[in-house]
Amino acid sequence: MGKILVGTASWTDRTLIDSGWYPPEAKTAEQRLQYYARQFPLVEVDATYYAPPSATAVRAWVARSPAHFTFNIKAFSLLTGHPTRPAALYADLRDRVPSGRRNLYARDLADDIVDEVWTRFLAALRPLADAGKLGAILFQFPQWFPIGAANKRYLLECQDRCAPLPVCVEFRNRTWMEERNQHETLDFLASYALPYVCVDMPQGYPTSIPPVVAATADLAVVRFHGHSDKWTSKDIHERFGYRYSDDELHAWAPRLRQLAEKADTTHVLMNNCYTDYAQTNARQLIDLLAD
Repeated sequence: MGKILVGTASWTDRTLIDSGWYPPEAKTAEQRLQYYARQFPLVEVDATYYAPPSATAVRAWVARSPAHFTFNIKAFSLLTGHPTRPAALYADLRDRVPSGRRNLYARDLADDIVDEVWTRFLAALRPLADAGKLGAILFQFPQWFPIGAANKRYLLECQDRCAPLPVCVEFRNRTWMEERNQHETLDFLASYALPYVCVDMPQGYPTSIPPVVAATADLAVVRFHGHSDKWTSKDIHERFGYRYSDDELHAWAPRLRQLAEKADTTHVLMNNCYTDYAQTNARQLIDLLAD
């Protein structure tokens, strides 16, 4: 069985800091990351979705974490077809984008600007890669990104642009994993060694993906989004504020072990980030997988 790394999506959420999970002496960003990294071997950085990271911030993550700690990085919104605030772009590029727009998409920008965003985003991650601490770049695509030839080509473009940095792919459009397309999707990803991100999430919504467990590369990834009955809320804490029960986690443990038999490394990330829910559930999963 391959190794399983368990962690959470974020260590900086304000409700987590306010929850008392961190000890009183962990007062700074540096101290909180150091404490988190003593509890878990893996973390997902989601702030990079909202704005590209600076090289200074990335070097700080490297310096403040142990040698074998792993960071997964969520791809910048512009690169995954999501709406992007103009203010989130690099400052020297902002005067070259359409003015008066609340949100921008890659299609709104000249190709050379998009290329420059790709180049700078990936360059900022090099310190993590050089230190052996970059697990994967997470490309989470929106609900308006259905299965199709053009979107398959874009998946491969993302992989090619990032190479040799590793990537993984999460869908939020159900057509990819509908029963009639499921084998096609997984076979396509496997044929290019593109890691599929398995998800546990609320069902019955346009964004719902079934909890299919599959390894399509040496890396397997599972993200737990919870089962909040407020999944459509614009309040992120209402949307992800769900604490998994013991029974739910017990049911998942054998499935995670089976997945790890098909991959060299499996990343398990609790994304139910509200107060200490994610950290508590992650610790419970670690204990269950150790039995």
